[in-house]
Amino acid sequence: MLGVFQQGIWVGMFKGRERTGAWVSKQNRYHMGGMEMAELSEMLQEARAWIGSKSNSEPLVGVVLGSGLGEVNLPLEMPMRIPYSEIPHFPKSTAPGHPGALLLGSMKGMDVAVLQGRFHYYEGYSTSKIAFPVRVLGALGVRTLILTNAAGGLNPLFQPGDIMGIVDHINLIPENPLRGLREGVHGERFPDMSRAYEPKLLELAEQVALEQGLFLRKGVYVAVPGPSLETPAETRFLRMAGADAVGMSTTPEVVVARSLGLRVLGLSVISNVNRPDCMAPILVEEILECSLRAAPKLAGLIKGILERLFPKDG
Repeated sequence: MLGVFQQGIWVGMFKGRERTGAWVSKQNRYHMGGMEMAELSEMLQEARAWIGSKSNSEPLVGVVLGSGLGEVNLPLEMPMRIPYSEIPHFPKSTAPGHPGALLLGSMKGMDVAVLQGRFHYYEGYSTSKIAFPVRVLGALGVRTLILTNAAGGLNPLFQPGDIMGIVDHINLIPENPLRGLREGVHGERFPDMSRAYEPKLLELAEQVALEQGLFLRKGVYVAVPGPSLETPAETRFLRMAGADAVGMSTTPEVVVARSLGLRVLGLSVISNVNRPDCMAPILVEEILECSLRAAPKLAGLIKGILERLFPKDG
């Protein structure tokens, strides 16, 4: 038996004379494995309305900063910082290197939204919840999304500290954020992923990198569930599958972004390089440290890209 209440839901059943189950608050119903249409619409509306009550920003571009990159300094004018904990229905960030805040500001007169940190499957969240902030950005008006992450290099030519433009991905996270959503209600149910990462945005990133004296790597990103890191055999397998870098994020957000019709640019900071024949221990602290060292370089690249997206003088 399933009982529904105004402020929450009882998940469980009657067994004999005993009632078993758990009380799940209205805000946390998504942990049941998906979101109902009315629930998702309500959550989006509440999050958008709450943000709108704090700021009149109408961002056209969104930036998501990944592990160790949350403090990337983008030169936004009059930025407003809103902790995720204050935004209705946003999850709580538990991963190291993710400050957990939304920045709203402007550049050259155009509004920009920056997510300082993201959420991961290994934290226990469903992929629909992981990608919820991207839906909120879309509801705020974002049409172009720049996603960043820290990734382990699989291509033996890569070096720690390199930046890789993502040309394609392999998604091994065992849940799709569009599962259970009806066609056309909250985006396309079957989005075309043949150009998941906008080629023109990647070309722009290459031009900016060249002007800044950076060598922008290009490659395929593979997303794994985590949180355990790769074994030497897994490293060989992923490389054989065609991946150049491996991480534990990004793909759920890309799927939802494409479902919503957003243009996507993906940038990976190569935090370490996996060499399966002489595999060295991979330490999370070293990954974050490498990301921090690469943050100024990434910030300059993103700044240059944003300036090209907003060519008019502010």
